[in-house]
Amino acid sequence: MTIDFNHLPSARHWNKIGVHSRDGINIPLASLRTLHSSGIGEFADLIPLIDWCHEVGFEVIQLLPLNDSGTDPSPYSALSSCALHPIYLSLSDLPGHPTPPDASHLNALPRISYLEVLSLKLNFLHSYFQESGLEIVKSKEFQTFRDQNRWLVPYALFKVLKDKLQHTPWMSWPVELKTPDFKKLEDEHQQEIIFYLFLQYLCHLQLTEVKQYANSKGVLLKGDIPILISPDSADCWFKPDRFNFNLSAGAPPDAYNSEGQYWGFPLFNWEDLKNEDYFWWRERLLVASNYYNLYRIDHVVGFFRIWAIPLNQHPREGKFLPENPSLWVPQGKEILQMMLNASPMLPIAEDLGNVPPSVRTTLAELGICGTKVIRWERKYDQGGQFIPYNEYPQLSMTTVSTHDSETLQLWWQDPSEDAKEFCTFKGWTYSPDLSYDHRLQILKDAHHTPSLFHINLLPEYLALFPELVSSHPQDERINIPGKVLPSNWTYRLHTTLEEIAHHEPLKKALQSILK
Repeated sequence: MTIDFNHLPSARHWNKIGVHSRDGINIPLASLRTLHSSGIGEFADLIPLIDWCHEVGFEVIQLLPLNDSGTDPSPYSALSSCALHPIYLSLSDLPGHPTPPDASHLNALPRISYLEVLSLKLNFLHSYFQESGLEIVKSKEFQTFRDQNRWLVPYALFKVLKDKLQHTPWMSWPVELKTPDFKKLEDEHQQEIIFYLFLQYLCHLQLTEVKQYANSKGVLLKGDIPILISPDSADCWFKPDRFNFNLSAGAPPDAYNSEGQYWGFPLFNWEDLKNEDYFWWRERLLVASNYYNLYRIDHVVGFFRIWAIPLNQHPREGKFLPENPSLWVPQGKEILQMMLNASPMLPIAEDLGNVPPSVRTTLAELGICGTKVIRWERKYDQGGQFIPYNEYPQLSMTTVSTHDSETLQLWWQDPSEDAKEFCTFKGWTYSPDLSYDHRLQILKDAHHTPSLFHINLLPEYLALFPELVSSHPQDERINIPGKVLPSNWTYRLHTTLEEIAHHEPLKKALQSILK
């Protein structure tokens, strides 16, 4: 079926980037490793990644959320809907090019030592602020940045109070700070507030420069906008009426998780948000458009209906809200239309799992791509056979895995029958060892469906060559949902970007995959 993109509600977004098939990679920024980074990926590390993508033919770099998550390494547990995390600042690229502290011991570690990296960087940034900050905050550019971002001062004040109260949740703060006189607090903490405004300005400078460089090389940056936000966030503290703290979002028990999931994040008071013309959503999308050309809509089904669980109860005790299914499509369609109107970024929806067909129909009507993970694309109502690639819709993004799933290697070795059934689908003979040829063919197939986007995790390509990944496949996993593990969100590339860029066999393999 031919799609008339000019008559879709998302037409202006497609016109901005052009309608043609695009290939790309997905990587958490934190996971990048260069010879010069400080134990974690940094904004400036994206520059050599962009150069490599441009050279091999990738046109999209998808990143996980970059919001400030404080001391929590999970990028989906943000303290702010708009603030960037200063842990990603490239210290040697700050104005004046200061000499950063020695972080070679952190850079040599196989995984991110998150709290050590954060402490090292914040200590340095406090000293840098004392030496160079006052000159920067006097600049016209800084003042413009401050004036144009209404979320900045409440966020900075929240961070100051978090510091003073040993990072305890704001819900446990003294009453006078839980429902404070914001103007009085702002006046009392002006100097401390400026430090956090300063950090956000530096983050803004570095990431906007990265976007400009990427676009000059024909590479688009794709961000990630989580549907929910931590209850212990500046947003929830500053405007609690926008949120319902009596219920937690989650997921019901299903084929993927027999226990369901309890996320601990508050729900939205959609009526309150609607009464202010969805200002909170419009603001965060407009801020994100400074840094991204595209963005992932996390858990898109949650805009239609969300699994609401009483606080601290088992997920099975939850229910869908709205309770009336006839309200799901009108609500979801209105919110997504608002999101299209709010920014020039093109959204791509994460519509995985148990999603009502009406959600995907609505996405198609709006001109928003869904997500196709080839191992999960099966006709479950017809015996579970795999869907032929040529039946994938054009309005979609094809991938072989996600940051929450097993890697292709782990899936292949899983004792379930899925990989064996996939081999039958492909006409292959199953072997427990995923061969180079089979991996190469799966990746090639993932780049030649009718989908407009084909984006895979960078480690999936690196795994073609054992020297580029860990010898323990489990170490290549980014996150295991529903579990609190030290390995979650601490994944780093096994090798450096410099080594990847000079790996000629990888370049040749990618040319074979993309041609």
